[in-house]
Amino acid sequence: MSDYINEVLENIKQKNIHEPEFLQAVNEVLTTIAPVVDKHPEYKKLAILERMTEPERIITFRVPWVNDNGEIIVNRGYRVQYSGLIGPYKGGLRFAPNVNLSIMKFLGFEQIFKNALTGLPIGGGKGGSDFDPKGKSDMEIMRFCQSFMTELQRHIGPDVDVPAGDIGVGAREIGYLYGQYRRIKDRYDGGVLTGKGVEYGGSLARTEATGYGLIYFMREMLKANGGQSLEGKRVTISGSGNVAIYACQKAQALGAKVVAMSDSSGCIVDENGIDIEIIKQIKEVDRKRIKEYLNYKTGAAYVEREGEDSPIWQIPTDIALPCATQNEITLNSAKKLVENGVIAIGEGANMPCVIAATEYFLEHGVLVAPAKAANAGGVATSAIEMSQNSMRYYLSFEQVDNMLDAIMVNIFKSTQEACETYALGNNYVAGANIAAFTKLAKAMIAQGVV
Repeated sequence: MSDYINEVLENIKQKNIHEPEFLQAVNEVLTTIAPVVDKHPEYKKLAILERMTEPERIITFRVPWVNDNGEIIVNRGYRVQYSGLIGPYKGGLRFAPNVNLSIMKFLGFEQIFKNALTGLPIGGGKGGSDFDPKGKSDMEIMRFCQSFMTELQRHIGPDVDVPAGDIGVGAREIGYLYGQYRRIKDRYDGGVLTGKGVEYGGSLARTEATGYGLIYFMREMLKANGGQSLEGKRVTISGSGNVAIYACQKAQALGAKVVAMSDSSGCIVDENGIDIEIIKQIKEVDRKRIKEYLNYKTGAAYVEREGEDSPIWQIPTDIALPCATQNEITLNSAKKLVENGVIAIGEGANMPCVIAATEYFLEHGVLVAPAKAANAGGVATSAIEMSQNSMRYYLSFEQVDNMLDAIMVNIFKSTQEACETYALGNNYVAGANIAAFTKLAKAMIAQGVV
């Protein structure tokens, strides 16, 4: 690795010493792009790495709201506008109690690479709050969202910054957020938020997009490695939110057998194959814990979570799809997955594997579909939603799904081409980082020192 990269990493560590998630994300990218940096010594003179790792803007703000008991609660809101090099800032909002500046910066940093890979004109950003929507009434969530948007609306716009959903922010929250934005601005800016309901400017297939995109990328990766397919493969999927549900649905449609899914409390195992309609009922309608699956399906089992490692990674599987949250696959979990014969990992969540786990998978010949590439289907379809809003026009589900499929195929191709150019074999983690970084570096150079 070049001295330049080491110098930048050390400087970033000193400046952000209390931000472990951010440091992990930066370290993972910079250590994998060394072949490109070595080939372009001018990058040091132009301070490309320093500029790319420093957010353009960080906004934090107070979010006061009133709960159903009349008590005033104060949360903290964030928006990290990381890079507008290739388009308006674009990235989701996350509402979860563990949200902090480190997580916001790591997600924003990841987003600029992910968005570059889509081939669409969108920059990268991320935002959210330490507000926990679990256990809150609809009215409490509405009041919180309205307070949050009262401040956020100052900083966003269809050609400035376009938020979307993420963990804790689904169709309900997007609706409340957009309603408050429209009320304050007194105009219809449909393209200012994506993930909207179809009734007021959302896109068909947006709900399914991230999960579907993950499986489209996995399909291409398997095909490129021995002509394999998902047909007959045993699959486990962590999480039971939007990404996990629709990854399950598409994997099953392509012939895979999904045997386990999870939430933060534990996992269900159904050797007869997960009934995804039951999961949708529990999670999208009833908003209950995944353990409720046992009340619908005989023969299924539930394993309670205890400690750091999710029990879902103890289950033998061909393909593991981490779709819950960051760092959910530890080194111990990675070792167990390899011991049980896993052949491929598809990262549906952002940075779901600790670096040691990723390295262990690659060392043992396990294919890894990295989040920046495999998780890009959601934001790609958000960009398609933005285009539809600009045209005042709706595309059919089939049209959007076909466009999504084509985008994911192209993302895999650009990742594979980078692997071939730099003799990386099937290290798609490095390939995706290099493909995105190369595009961003060219845009940065072209625009001067800004």
